[in-house]
Amino acid sequence: MQLGLRPDSAITAPRVFWPAAGILLVFVALAVALPKRLGDTLDSLNGTIIGDLGWFYVLLVSACIGFSLWIAFSPMGNVVLGKDDEDADFGLKTWFSMLFAAGMGIGLVFWGVAEPLNHYASPPPGTADGDAAAARAAMDTTFLHWGLHAWGIYVVVGLAVAYAVHRKGRPVSIRWALEPIFGDRVRGRLGDVIDVIAVVGTLFGVATSLGFGVSQIGAGLAYLGVVDEASTTLKVALIIGITAIAIVSVVSGIDKGIKWLSNINMGMAAVFLLVVAVVGPTVFILGDFVQQLGSYLRNFFDLSFRTMTFQGDEGSTWLAGWTTFYWGWWMSWAPFVGVFIARISRGRTVREFVTGVLLVPTLVTFLWFSVMGGSAIYREMFGSGGLVGEDGAVSTDAALFQLIDGLPASGLLSVVAMLLVVIFFVTSSDSGSFVVDMLASGGDPEPPVWSRVFWGVLEGVIAATLLVAGAVSGGDALGALQTMAILLALPFSLVMIGMMVATAKALMHENWLNQRAERRLLAAEVAGEIARVSGTVPEPIRDDRRRKRPSSGT
Repeated sequence: MQLGLRPDSAITAPRVFWPAAGILLVFVALAVALPKRLGDTLDSLNGTIIGDLGWFYVLLVSACIGFSLWIAFSPMGNVVLGKDDEDADFGLKTWFSMLFAAGMGIGLVFWGVAEPLNHYASPPPGTADGDAAAARAAMDTTFLHWGLHAWGIYVVVGLAVAYAVHRKGRPVSIRWALEPIFGDRVRGRLGDVIDVIAVVGTLFGVATSLGFGVSQIGAGLAYLGVVDEASTTLKVALIIGITAIAIVSVVSGIDKGIKWLSNINMGMAAVFLLVVAVVGPTVFILGDFVQQLGSYLRNFFDLSFRTMTFQGDEGSTWLAGWTTFYWGWWMSWAPFVGVFIARISRGRTVREFVTGVLLVPTLVTFLWFSVMGGSAIYREMFGSGGLVGEDGAVSTDAALFQLIDGLPASGLLSVVAMLLVVIFFVTSSDSGSFVVDMLASGGDPEPPVWSRVFWGVLEGVIAATLLVAGAVSGGDALGALQTMAILLALPFSLVMIGMMVATAKALMHENWLNQRAERRLLAAEVAGEIARVSGTVPEPIRDDRRRKRPSSGT
């Protein structure tokens, strides 16, 4: 499968690769030399800048949903991301598996039980009193963070890149998505800056997910008694081992290792989910899933624009720790996931792309949280409890394994859960490395093996250094990863605004050209019919003209 044009890659690669690599290596060096200073700085930024970004992120992400729906259900939705008669490169099953595994798989395993439990134990400020109200607010909030809004961000970036690459024949690079508004300037320094922002932001976004993954694996090993505790040393060792597996996968390419692992992982995840649903409170899960869909749709606009201004410091702190973090996390992932799903979406219409990316993974995600989170809340409300401590705290890293411990065949399920985390870890890392390498290589669809290895190693190094910096400073190690993801999403959020404007401009222009061609064809047909009825043109000549008229009208 060939994407993009190689000539530009030879021109732009050094101006993207080396600045991005330099920024990241300098950061790693500072983290190694001054881990406590870095941790303290991130803590300070988390308490000041991030607390003030909530309203902006809320507004922007909601705009992504509106933009996606407008594009999909307008006449512009008929545009093919490729040649008009081109078939899709991948079947629907493979397509969904690849975009879903890359999009948020590792986060689902980590947060599937932990997030609903956290919101149930400590409801969002302003939630009504009572267990039932807390449970409903917990599921509503979880659906908000993992539903349409997350995938709406991916649609904006993925559609802009897919249109530039497949429709216009541009290299696989973020810069070309902004060509409709910046023109040839994207070939110069402006385009370099855009791609460097995308590369750096993506590396930190993926590193955040890797930190979540190893934290959960470590907690699982400790919970099962394999190790005494999930120490920082253990987490770093896990990053090294799993990054090595990811490098082997990324070297094999997108059509081999990445594709195979994505399909295997989705199969394992489906079986795991089905088993938990069957051996758990099945009737409760199914009933709550249906009711929760209605609750999500009913409260969609209230949730979408919730900034908690009347809840004071408590509200702003909660928003920064949850919603602002998620919106920043998804935006930091957007270059990676957007380019990746663009690369595998050649031949699909804009409408297929938007509805497929927006709706199908969202429904699967909702089902996952209904099964995992619903089972956990059921156990707290109607079962033996034990998932929420007496002090109201939830062990976020170990919550999944605590839930599994109360189910039949808990030992086997725990092993499967850790395998899921590992493979999701690998698919996130290898996909991220591949996409980052394409961006850093100027859009080369098959970047060199050595550079794939370089970015794969650097992802692991960044995750490890941020975990160490957080631990040394005495703060939350994962908090350091979260803070970097949110901060680096800010410059890319400006790029996303440009993408929406550029994509709308390009598709509206193409739609205008199509409408003009249709009007000309219709006018020619009407003129021919009038001539035939009036008898001013002999019948044979009229037939010849009518046969020629469609081609001349277009």
